Amino acid sequence: MKKRNDMHRLVVMIVVAPGLALAVAASAAESNLPLTAPVPGGVAVICVGRTPETAPHVLFDGQRVLVARSGDAWHAVVGLPLSLKPGAYELSVQESRKSARTVRFDVRTRRYETQHLTLANRRHVDPGPADLLRIAREQELLFRAFSTWNDRALDLVTFDLPSQGRFSSGFGLRRFLNNEPRQPHTGVDIAAPEGTPIAAPAAGSVIEIGDYFFNGLTLVLDHGQGLVTMYNHLSRIEVTKGARVARGERIGAIGSTGRVTGPHLHWSVSLNNVRVDPALFLPRESRGELLTGFLPAARSGAAAASAPSRCEEEPAAK
Repeated sequence: MKKRNDMHRLVVMIVVAPGLALAVAASAAESNLPLTAPVPGGVAVICVGRTPETAPHVLFDGQRVLVARSGDAWHAVVGLPLSLKPGAYELSVQESRKSARTVRFDVRTRRYETQHLTLANRRHVDPGPADLLRIAREQELLFRAFSTWNDRALDLVTFDLPSQGRFSSGFGLRRFLNNEPRQPHTGVDIAAPEGTPIAAPAAGSVIEIGDYFFNGLTLVLDHGQGLVTMYNHLSRIEVTKGARVARGERIGAIGSTGRVTGPHLHWSVSLNNVRVDPALFLPRESRGELLTGFLPAARSGAAAASAPSRCEEEPAAK
């Protein structure tokens, strides 16, 4: 991904003033869009125009991104990788019968906490050669699932909480397993007794089911336009691959399969093949505890999560 320091055409900029605490406007609860948090691992919700015609075609780093209508404006909902460096970035916006134009936005800093876990099963810390081959095959399957794209229009780009329980691990934690550094935590963990029901947080299609080395019993849902969710460590799966599920429909149950320290659901949300913080998609009553991690970073100058910015005017062509 190319960082542009020499961009001089400011079309749309998303900046949240330093020192703000978690600021959620009252209208956000009524919005069909997630909160915007333009930070690594977050989501940038960017107005890309008011055209009454079909949705524009929007790219970020060469990837199609989700576009949804909110009120009288189109918004791009962009997943930002955890590895993304703060700075200025651009979207490419193509509307029918118009020349492509760019829309600019800023990515701010975000600090994530560390987490230390102790696992008794050494294979789950240092897999053997046969395990590594299996893991590579499973990673390829999941890459294909997360790369899924269709043009299904989405009226709601928000989720219900998929299961009840205690939030045991938030998104983005820098993890150490048996004191050895590992990849950051790319989802939210909900700890609950084995067998606790899991429901689809929004309508979608079942695109992958399997029993994975790290993830245990796993299910993946495609919600449309590159918005994909994954459910790990299940005790059972109650839907079949290819099935269409409704919001709130039961899809499985919490378990302790795969690499775990106890029964829980690991829930991941992916946008444009980038894992992002699921809390940004949740209703206010569910997200507060998970988003408290934004507060220390915001006080030190990072962007806070907030309602999507208003679309004040039609962006100009470059």
